[in-house]
Amino acid sequence: MSRWVITLIIVTAIIILLETYAFQAIKTLTKSKIVQYSWLFVSLLVYTNFFYVILTSDRGSGQTIKFQWAVGLLLLVLVPKLVVLLLMFGEDVVRLVQKGISFFSKEETKDLAGRRAFVSKVALGLAALPFASMLYGMVKGKYNYKVLKYQLSFKDLPEAFDGFTISHITDIHSGSFDNQEKIQYGVDLINEQQSDMILFTGDIVNNFAHEMDDWVSVFSQLKAPEGKFSVLGNHDYGDYSDWKSPKDKKANFDAIKDIHPKIGFDLLLNENRYIEKDGQKIALIGVENWGKGRFSKKGDLAKASEGVKQDDFKILLSHDPSHWEHMVKKDEHNYQLTLSGHTHGLQFGIEIPGWFKWSPSKYVYKQWAGLYEEFGRYINVNRGFGYHAFPGRVGIWPEITVIELKKA
Repeated sequence: MSRWVITLIIVTAIIILLETYAFQAIKTLTKSKIVQYSWLFVSLLVYTNFFYVILTSDRGSGQTIKFQWAVGLLLLVLVPKLVVLLLMFGEDVVRLVQKGISFFSKEETKDLAGRRAFVSKVALGLAALPFASMLYGMVKGKYNYKVLKYQLSFKDLPEAFDGFTISHITDIHSGSFDNQEKIQYGVDLINEQQSDMILFTGDIVNNFAHEMDDWVSVFSQLKAPEGKFSVLGNHDYGDYSDWKSPKDKKANFDAIKDIHPKIGFDLLLNENRYIEKDGQKIALIGVENWGKGRFSKKGDLAKASEGVKQDDFKILLSHDPSHWEHMVKKDEHNYQLTLSGHTHGLQFGIEIPGWFKWSPSKYVYKQWAGLYEEFGRYINVNRGFGYHAFPGRVGIWPEITVIELKKA
């Protein structure tokens, strides 16, 4: 039996289990057959649409908007039912234990039917929370841009750069966009910060250069008096699509690199630039993507830093924060500030500013969202401007970071 068939059997079994428990819960709220079976009918439509998109989509086309919405609707249907399953299955376990005790002790059991109805109502009430959150995230949350501001002090910062401001953006993923008005708002919000410099840390597209065609005129409006600089992310290499030939893949990659100057960004491919002000300077270093595990390691920190002195103040652009964790933070060359993205904070989590921050992303990346410091060196992991795979954001909002450098 093939792996695909086994996977299909497992997925089908899980769906049947979820739908069975959800249907039981609905029956406790209403006796209307129309309501009960409408629930099942809507779910069936979502499942059918998902498998239709999966089976009919060209695998070489990558994650299209249609695919993302099929995934989003599937999760919108499944995640709330998972909450119902956990509570009602737990009640089933308790019920089974109680019946066993009653059988051997000859004592009458309590009103299990009444408790079942109560648990069902609680389960549906709790399931409404992820349903409403995910629905909001898919409709509005993915464009709920937040500006996060930090002030960082360094003893070795040249005095001319005291008060220098940087707007950091990352993970545009233009192939996912579906609302030009909202994207224009996000770009205008970046410009409103009036930062001295704008730095972009990769993933300008999902897979293909043409995904940016409708957005070049929008992102070319970004302005910064001291320049705009960028690096590549893992999605910019076209590694997640099937290509007819290596030549086609290279042509797409070259076209993606050409997008950056079209929107006014200086793309750093394992290179560096010096930014001068009042006779003083800081080094801006950009590496290609370097990621742990299955992600490519095209980034060459030594090559990118050629000509840069150890005592120079350095800002490093590196898409994947695992590069900082495994290579950068302890490097003797002393990279004072690193800017990254990549994680998106998994686009799902809970954040209460200044108090609590959680996302499943934390179990994959040690630095997954926000500002971190070790050995007197900092990394900012931006949560991303766009979105990917799931067409929404829940609790982890799209981000524009503004960092002010201060002389300590």
